[in-house]
Order: sequence, then structure tokens, then C-alpha cells
Amino acid sequence: MRLLSISSGKVTPLFGSHHPNYKVVASGINKTSISNLENPVPVEIGRLGIKGDEQADLSVHGGIEKAIYVYPAEHYAFWNELLTRETKQIVELNPGAVGENFTIEGLLEHEVFVGDRLTIGELEFSVVKLREPCFKFNAKMGYKGAAKAMLQSSFCGWYLRVIQTGALQAGEPIAIFPGPRDTSIADQNRALLNRNQQRNLWD
Repeated sequence: MRLLSISSGKVTPLFGSHHPNYKVVASGINKTSISNLENPVPVEIGRLGIKGDEQADLSVHGGIEKAIYVYPAEHYAFWNELLTRETKQIVELNPGAVGENFTIEGLLEHEVFVGDRLTIGELEFSVVKLREPCFKFNAKMGYKGAAKAMLQSSFCGWYLRVIQTGALQAGEPIAIFPGPRDTSIADQNRALLNRNQQRNLWD
């Protein structure tokens, strides 16, 4: 298990016809890799996440409890195939493409539980909850069914609280230390998918 990329971004206008009431919204979902295996630059990680990273709506992203969004690189093949088929264009997503801060390998949603602790390099994190996709994710992906596809596939990723701050760079190993192990991220995703109000998701 290791950290492949660290990504950051600023709040910018996000355009799309993926919501009945909005054609443009402010969003920090556009992330760019600032430390990766080819260029493993140290990045400062504080209590609120990556130094300089921004979120537009702190009620759903960011803050102490959602400081870092983690996404497994193993899911990128799914998105490349789906988006290539649906958009009729060849899609090859890069780290940060789903809005994640940490792109990792070797750890998936059914293996991660709320309350688990992760160490990455010398830093420590706590698993908080899954990522809940919305219409902004549809707009980012350029496909109105992207949020529904994320829920149906369980390829949602998860949020971390920062326990130990400091500098971190791509390539660092990841270790997981189990918490109570009552609810996995995959369990949370299944519960969310079954809620009536989540079944439409503007698809």
C-alpha cells in the first residue's frame, strides 16, 4: 500500500448542465497533482488538509472532519472505460481527476472502516466517512450519470481527519491500524444507495 499522488486545487467556476437550477457553481473539485512518483515533492499537511487546497462548500467538503479525500487508483480503469463509452471520447484520467487529495494503491473501500487509523510516511490520519457524490461530480466528469455510477459501483473513496501533521510526499508507504471495525466505507455506500432521496441523482 502506498501513496501515489498528492493533489490540490483552488475554488473556480464549474460549468455544466447537470442540475435543474444551476448552470455554474463554485467548486474546488478541480485538483492537480503537486507530488507524484515522477516528482515526489514534499507537501505540507495541516489539520485542515493540504496547505493551499480549497473547498467551496465546507458543509460537505473540507474542515477538520473531511480534511483529506482519498481515492484508490484501482478504480480509474472503471471510470476511463465508462466515460469513454458515454462521452464517445477517449478518456484517460490523471490523479486528482475525481477531486481527491490522495491517490493511493492497495487499499479499497471494503477493507477500510470508520475509525481505522492510517499512517502514511510519518503522518497519521483517522478514517471518518465515505465521499457522497453530487451534481458537481457529474459536471466534473462531463457525464450526468457519474454520481449514480459512483454509488452503484461503491467506488466512492473516503475522508480522513489529520491526527499528525507535517510534510508528506508521494511514494510513502501506507499502514492501516484497525479501529472498532463496525462499519466499512463500503457499508456506508450501500446504506446511502438505498436511501430513496439518493436514487435519482439527476440521472
